[in-house]
Amino acid sequence: MSTTKEYRDFIVEQLDILENITCRAMMGEYLLYYNSILFGGIYENRLLVKIVNSNKKYNMKEAIPYKGAKPMYLIEDIDNKEILKEIIINTCKDLPIKK
Repeated sequence: MSTTKEYRDFIVEQLDILENITCRAMMGEYLLYYNSILFGGIYENRLLVKIVNSNKKYNMKEAIPYKGAKPMYLIEDIDNKEILKEIIINTCKDLPIKK
């Protein structure tokens, strides 16, 4: 099942608290970037972020975005924009900038 455009739009709207968010379509799903840093994506109507040391403190559940992929963290409280902002900023601290 691919992510719906309605869910993508909802997530992008939730992330409007951050500047420089980019959403790119990829095989029916969406990759998410913050300041050119790939931090996660929207997979099967779920918001997932990469697992890094700086976001382990949020005690999020692990989820597989698609078959054969590495586990990622599932953000369940997508209605809380402040927590979303904090998780994304902290996640990006440990990730490289896209070249």
